Amino acid sequence: MLSRRLASAAVIAVLSTAAFSTAAFAHDGVLDIAAPFEIKDADPVTSGNIFIKMDVAETLVNVDAEGRLTPGLATAWQASDDGLEWRFTLREGVLFHDGSPFTAEAAANALNVARAKPGLLETAPIAGIAADGKDLVVRLSESFAPLPAFLSEYRSLIYAPAAYAQDGRVTEVIGTGAYRVTRLEAPLRLEAEAFADYWGGAPGIDRATYQAVGRAETRALLAESGDADYVFNLDPASTTRLASVNTVEILTVSVPRTLLLKVNAGHPALSDPRARQALSMAIDREGLAQAILRFPAGGTQLFPPAVGEWHSDDLEPLAYDPDAARALLAELGWTPGDDGILTRGDERFSLVLTTFPDRPELPLSAAVLQQMFAEIGVEMVIDSTNSSEIPVRHADGTLDLALINRNFALVPDPLGTLLTDYAPSGDWGAMNWDNPEFTSLIRALAQGKGGPSERLRAIEILQADLPVIPIAWYQQTAAVSKGITGAVIDPYERNIGLKDIRWAE
Repeated sequence: MLSRRLASAAVIAVLSTAAFSTAAFAHDGVLDIAAPFEIKDADPVTSGNIFIKMDVAETLVNVDAEGRLTPGLATAWQASDDGLEWRFTLREGVLFHDGSPFTAEAAANALNVARAKPGLLETAPIAGIAADGKDLVVRLSESFAPLPAFLSEYRSLIYAPAAYAQDGRVTEVIGTGAYRVTRLEAPLRLEAEAFADYWGGAPGIDRATYQAVGRAETRALLAESGDADYVFNLDPASTTRLASVNTVEILTVSVPRTLLLKVNAGHPALSDPRARQALSMAIDREGLAQAILRFPAGGTQLFPPAVGEWHSDDLEPLAYDPDAARALLAELGWTPGDDGILTRGDERFSLVLTTFPDRPELPLSAAVLQQMFAEIGVEMVIDSTNSSEIPVRHADGTLDLALINRNFALVPDPLGTLLTDYAPSGDWGAMNWDNPEFTSLIRALAQGKGGPSERLRAIEILQADLPVIPIAWYQQTAAVSKGITGAVIDPYERNIGLKDIRWAE
């Protein structure tokens, strides 16, 4: 089990290729999973991303690897003609882990609790959620096409009524998944066993554990030693090293997460789109991605290919062209000062970039950007602080630039993120930017009006106006023991294929 001493990792690490044998795949009957994410408590709102990966709880709607919505605890769904009501047909014969039946009343209770807490459901125009016979009905104050996608998010996991206290607090994980929780030791450990009455059939492995392990180097050692069978979130150096380990397979997938610069479009030096375009042209995206993230995935538009229909190969890619950047800034009246930094009258082109060290690639990327911007005469001071400073400085207007990464995979359709972050602004999106055409397009798409041409026009506006400046797209990596089969890595980060994993023959 995962609790085996890490000292064994050092021994395994020096095993030669010749020493490798099928004995390396011996197992104790427990599938061990390690990831950096701590378990805060039993509530889906705070730790549902872990419970959904561990197959202990389920949503009404699922998402496949291409971002298409698929049946989950709901087998079908349909909007009314006026778009103000969604009806979900619920799967029959489903039991919660406490033996109680999954019903429309139970689903309504879980979702009403969830929408009373911070999360995507809170932002949707929901007027009411209630059972109607065996169906679940969601009434809206205005039509909202991405509602089924919202119900695929981990904060919309369905728990049994007994999981909730009178005040809505979640006291226990009682889901419908293929595994049921047998021990929860927040923040570090979860143990689970196969649920014999699972509606989808018994999983292939009887027991599984989840361990939160913060240090990337330690997670890599667990994979290398065989003390963990599936390890999430490898750092670039560990990925390279583990790729040569005979007992481990590296899984990699592009994920809908983008490294980007959040820009204060109200700043005097940044209010003209040409200034933001100049900063964009100063960025060697491929070089930065290769040097810091260790894979060639420069972000030439906001949405990576994993976001599907919101990524367009027809869009003119953001290019690296420092000479063109200097020319644009000259058009705006900027001229080099004695120290090479641009000036305009009494104004000096100097900006503070706020970032945070929780993700180690951010301060490193900030240092690279500092050098790139200096090449075009823009001075940048880095302030690496708490991530909470970014929304605070957004709110009080003191933010110049922020370097962040944004996950567009919370739901397969990023309309919800665009509504909250860009129509017209949001803590982790645009700042002092308001494009009425863009806002109108996004709100219309959310109401189910418009299609591919409207989406393309919206991303064209983002590409030209640059309320945020994309830099790189992310990849997710996992190390998986060759002693198991059926493991997957999901671009939407909901699923590791746990219930389908088997021990290798």
